[in-house]
Amino acid sequence: MNAAGTASLLQRFFTDRLREQQGVSAHTVASYRDTFRLLLRFAAQQLKRGPCELRMEDLDAPFLETFLRHLERERANSARTRNARLS
Repeated sequence: MNAAGTASLLQRFFTDRLREQQGVSAHTVASYRDTFRLLLRFAAQQLKRGPCELRMEDLDAPFLETFLRHLERERANSARTRNARLS
């Protein structure tokens, strides 16, 4: 998937899936938003690409494990916070 497709997918996830289909609270949307911000910033630094250049294929399971370890070690998140980000 190209970068434009990834951005569109994220936008639809927040507007269509979470808000309209799931009816989640604004707090839940904010939590997901914050997680994606952290993830995209981390991915851009690790992969040496701008966030708009990232593809979904870049965010595979091993990469996400690296991101979760980063949250615990570098950001000093607890396992509980890390698990919330994982969800």
